[in-house]
Amino acid sequence: MARKPLEPTPPQGSVLVVGVGALEGLGAAIARRFAEGGYPVVIAGRNAPKLEATLAALQGLIAPVTAVIGDASIPEDAQRFVAAAQAVAPLALVVHNAGSNRPAPFLKVPAETFEGHWREHALGGFHVAQAALPVLVARGGGSLIFTGASGSLRGKAMFAPFAAAKAAQRALAQSIAREFGPQNVHVGYVVVDGGIEGERLLTFRPQLKDERGPDGMLNIDAIADAYWTLHHQHRSAWTLELDLRPWSETF
Repeated sequence: MARKPLEPTPPQGSVLVVGVGALEGLGAAIARRFAEGGYPVVIAGRNAPKLEATLAALQGLIAPVTAVIGDASIPEDAQRFVAAAQAVAPLALVVHNAGSNRPAPFLKVPAETFEGHWREHALGGFHVAQAALPVLVARGGGSLIFTGASGSLRGKAMFAPFAAAKAAQRALAQSIAREFGPQNVHVGYVVVDGGIEGERLLTFRPQLKDERGPDGMLNIDAIADAYWTLHHQHRSAWTLELDLRPWSETF
């Protein structure tokens, strides 16, 4: 007799997405996907005008979306983010999506730029995890997902600060997963291998979408669907690391 497929449980608890900016960005797409799926969502970011504009555009979905402004690399802000989500409903999922990428020749990279990348990706992830994990454990489990990059696996020329920061973030996720998986917390690391079709990249390289061709860049809503799947995986078959790339991307 064929087994009945395991179905995702109905939405339970709140979702916190840290690192939300423009509406046409991955953070906003993740927030939209979960709000459309019935989860109340709290979005957090440093850029107040962008965050407020995105919040306004995300109103009217199945579940409410609220916002909190701050910097995840500051521990007090990370604590505020978690508290804001916990105040809406018991925290179920936290996504660390914060951090930028500023490529430059290595010998022209100032120390503060190198440290800035580390603070955004690694230290911010550390503070968010330290704030969220006790709450997730106390409620009996949940998910913590990091937005990663292929830079965590290999350091390309001109990307030393980004690659170093992402490698640290990936190792952080692996360590947390091994410690907190047995406590029913699903830790996931999403390796984004390719250009994201969003405001940030296309603002700097508007010609890239035409150069890559149809579906040659990662669609933000398609990436967000992967986060939805990760959160709803049955715990007998959890994914720690998931890599996503366009069909035409070389790797």
